[in-house]
Amino acid sequence: MSYQVLARKWRPRNFESLVGQEHVVRALRHALDEKRLHHAYLFSGTRGVGKTTLARIFAKCLNCETGISSRPCGKCSACLEIDAGRYIDLIEVDAATNTKVDEMRQLLENAVYTPTRGRFKVYVIDEVHMLSTSAFNAMLKTLEEPPEHVKFILATTDPQKIPVTVLSRCLQFNLKQMPAPVIAAHLASILGEEKIAAEEAALRLVAACAHGSMRDALSLLDQAIAHGGGGVTEQGVRAMLGAIDDAYLYTILEAVANRDAKALLAVAEEMRSRSVAFDGALQELGSLLHRIALAQAAPDAVDAPGSLRERLAALAGALDPEEVQLCYQIAIHGRQDLPFAPDEFAGFTMTLLRMLAFATEERSAGEPAKGAAGGKRSEAAPAGGTREARFDGDWPKLANALNLGGVAKQLAQASELQRFDGESLELCVPPAAKHLAEKNFQDKLRAALQEHFGKPMRLTVRVGETGGNTARDRAAAAISQDAFVRDLVEDFDATIVESSIKPAQ
Repeated sequence: MSYQVLARKWRPRNFESLVGQEHVVRALRHALDEKRLHHAYLFSGTRGVGKTTLARIFAKCLNCETGISSRPCGKCSACLEIDAGRYIDLIEVDAATNTKVDEMRQLLENAVYTPTRGRFKVYVIDEVHMLSTSAFNAMLKTLEEPPEHVKFILATTDPQKIPVTVLSRCLQFNLKQMPAPVIAAHLASILGEEKIAAEEAALRLVAACAHGSMRDALSLLDQAIAHGGGGVTEQGVRAMLGAIDDAYLYTILEAVANRDAKALLAVAEEMRSRSVAFDGALQELGSLLHRIALAQAAPDAVDAPGSLRERLAALAGALDPEEVQLCYQIAIHGRQDLPFAPDEFAGFTMTLLRMLAFATEERSAGEPAKGAAGGKRSEAAPAGGTREARFDGDWPKLANALNLGGVAKQLAQASELQRFDGESLELCVPPAAKHLAEKNFQDKLRAALQEHFGKPMRLTVRVGETGGNTARDRAAAAISQDAFVRDLVEDFDATIVESSIKPAQ
């Protein structure tokens, strides 16, 4: 007997064996059991998530010889013939190759005739969005008022291309991409039935590479079994897929966190010696940075296996959240720029060096990040161990000198000093700038003050009217007193837009 590929052998034949689409299955089961059957259904979703499979199961439920039910027997001639793809009253049409209006008219002309054997004549039109406008128009009347013995099941990967007039005549179900853990668990159960040994890490790689498609995962699993000579190992799957060893990616980001250009280039060179695909490496680097950002926002979201979990948590503490976001953008843009680089290795290393060049310079190598989860500085300890700085009470001058950027810098420049006693500062921001006084911006300003004064500082920021002694006010005054500006105002009736004035950095 010839070999049957896993995607066909393990194709679900009932709702119970269908994985990952519980929300659709629940609705269809209720409709079948309560005999509340619509005449047209639309299944949308990416490739390999079960649209056609679901259509066949639904056709079995409608035509099973035991009666209409959400649990077809699977043993009668109707069920067996539908599974084998030769049931005469199940008409499957590929709209990608039958796009013309004449073909659609011929198909619909036969719809008026009663089923040959079954209860219903079921039309499954796959990739329905590929039909021409004329073909859609031809089917509208039949789709709106079909004969009682006809059911339409439309499937598409791009519902946006289907006319609204067609969509309004269908019950719509959106099939989701399947999560990688669900795919990996299903693959493990299949291999258990097949009596094939597999490493858990290998199945995770296959599931991740399938990008939510169970059919793609089963095809890759078939390939992995052949590649491994009957077994599925992590090393074999990595070689087959050209997948990046996660250890390289962690080492890269650890080098960025430590400002270690030598280590960064060394790992890049090692990746080149192993013929790693750099486009895929940047893609995986972006995925790792995404997981780090999640770990910083919600530490319980860390999902890395084994020792990598500890390294992921360590990176979440070693990198500033802003730095993670910046590195993510650099990785994404670096991947886009890769085709324009002198060669892929040059493009890859320039992307890594760009991460170093734009990295924050607020801490030295090895110092924990200020804003990362698990790496916050204690306010009871000096920020740098540095000599205590003197302050003459000129807050606008100090606000411009602090090691700050972004919104935290704007907060400092828009604030007016109310009180300073050597251990604490009280600032006031005008109501128009109250959005700058959010806690995370205050935390950054407090950290910069601690770094400047070399000791813990208490900071209070309140919202209220200011007396015009902020860095912004000082800059606005300097602009309005400038002779050239005064001439423009007087001669050309110009107006100074104060919101556009920024203090000198």
